[in-house]
Amino acid sequence: MKQIKITTEFIKLDQLMKFADMVDSGGEAKMLIAQGLVLVNGEICTQRGKKIRPGDEVEFDGQNYQII
Repeated sequence: MKQIKITTEFIKLDQLMKFADMVDSGGEAKMLIAQGLVLVNGEICTQRGKKIRPGDEVEFDGQNYQII
């Protein structure tokens, strides 16, 4: 599991995917989230603006990311 450190209270899911280099662009992140290909805390998330906070886990493309 990869750890992603954020220095704010939260980060939006699409911004996190770009920040963590899961995707090349914000547009790509929005498309993948809308298609239901991203899991947050084990559940499919289709909200690109979902607030991700330390302690949350994001899964995409077979990789797990823990937000710290």
